[in-house]
Amino acid sequence: MKYKKWSLEEKLKILSTSEEIGIVETCRKYKVSTGTFYSWKKKYDTQGEAGLKVTYDTRSKELKQSEEENRILRKLLSNKEIELEVQRELLKKKFGTSDPRKI
Repeated sequence: MKYKKWSLEEKLKILSTSEEIGIVETCRKYKVSTGTFYSWKKKYDTQGEAGLKVTYDTRSKELKQSEEENRILRKLLSNKEIELEVQRELLKKKFGTSDPRKI
């Protein structure tokens, strides 16, 4: 069975419906497990609507993009450092000095 992502509005509707027709009937009607329902109820009771908000999608997507950008930048930096080291070695061989800045 495919995993369903519930919006804040859907979760609130399910919680309010459970007060009218009961928890078991609500879970059957919306095809939500009782464990999931009680988890939502606990979060709603302790944190209010903020506890039910869906934040993992956007944060996860932004985090993945940032990690990919960091990986690319690190690779570019390491390539540049290797290139500079090769240039220093070539200058050392050409001029016979250990410090290329004295040239």
